[in-house]
Amino acid sequence: MKRKLAILGATGSVGKSTLDLVERSPERFEVVALTAASNTAALAEAAKRTGAGLAVIADEARLPELREALAGSDCRAAAGRDALIEAAAADADWVMAAIVGCAGLEPVMAAVEAGRTVALANKEALVTAGSLMTEAAARAGATILPVDSEHNAIFQCLAGSHSDDIARLVLTASGGPFRTLSSAQMAVVTPEQAVAHPNWSMGAKISVDSATMMNKGLELIEAHQLFGLPGERIDILVHPQSVIHSLVEFIDGSVIAQLGAADMRIPIAYALAWPKRMATPAERLDLARIGSLDFEPPDLGRFPALRLAREVLAAGGAAAIILNAANEIAVAAFLDRRIGFADIAATVARALETIDAGAPWSIAEVIDIDSQVREKTREIMPLLAS
Repeated sequence: MKRKLAILGATGSVGKSTLDLVERSPERFEVVALTAASNTAALAEAAKRTGAGLAVIADEARLPELREALAGSDCRAAAGRDALIEAAAADADWVMAAIVGCAGLEPVMAAVEAGRTVALANKEALVTAGSLMTEAAARAGATILPVDSEHNAIFQCLAGSHSDDIARLVLTASGGPFRTLSSAQMAVVTPEQAVAHPNWSMGAKISVDSATMMNKGLELIEAHQLFGLPGERIDILVHPQSVIHSLVEFIDGSVIAQLGAADMRIPIAYALAWPKRMATPAERLDLARIGSLDFEPPDLGRFPALRLAREVLAAGGAAAIILNAANEIAVAAFLDRRIGFADIAATVARALETIDAGAPWSIAEVIDIDSQVREKTREIMPLLAS
């Protein structure tokens, strides 16, 4: 039988890579629902190509445009929050959760509570609401499969190993475009330089997160939620070639690593076909051509975001929500040239120092805290600059 799929965030980079794989194997997959934030043309085109039964645009003002684009097809158009939740809980076996930011929290939770297999590409779901998500998955019998290349690599390395066998997890980091720059040099970098990742093709926000290494801090928190290990047993190792995507060290001293090309279709395919595997068009790894692999510890002085993330993981409560929301506001301000590169981490640090919130008990509370943090962070930034 074909596996029924819902792809949330179908027009983003992860969504498009998922569609690429799905459309190469139409005999294996049936697309039942697709969503997008605002790109109605790309959403409608994908829905018609795949024969999706439901297409949802988050921006309600674009619903007439989507209906017009889908005219003559059998695909139903819908828009807004409730429609996104409907798509997430659709009659699908497998849900790709690739809606960026806290906008994806309610749809992800809807898919989890419906007992689906959820391929998770939304970092914020586990960073800001990890316990809520994992507890809901346990109650509903849902399966959460990591799609981030690092967490997917760990999942592959574990291959059913018992948690008692694990000594530590090692997340690798490319180091981003500023790995070798001094703090003074990084203080004057431009948004154009920050989004030019040396290995991966990603959106602007995550590219900046890679440049600050905040992405690795968020992945540290996410790894804790996914695999249940304390922060002191999760290490970060800078590996500029991005060939080894993560490693697992076992109690007997053995270390297993997952290697592959820097192509998101590899981890997506692993989640898409799990517990089996499927072919991808990704470039095959040629270690002889690569020649050597380099490693170094991260510099917490030049990349303070990593230190902040470890402090947040130790603090618990709402600290991760504050970290994530303040970072999103600061990154947006940097991309708009309203603050400098070094001000991103400084803004997050200030937010963590000055904003207080209790641990959330629901997704609604997570979203409310997130909204408050964003507002307060916008107030902090001008004071920081002065």
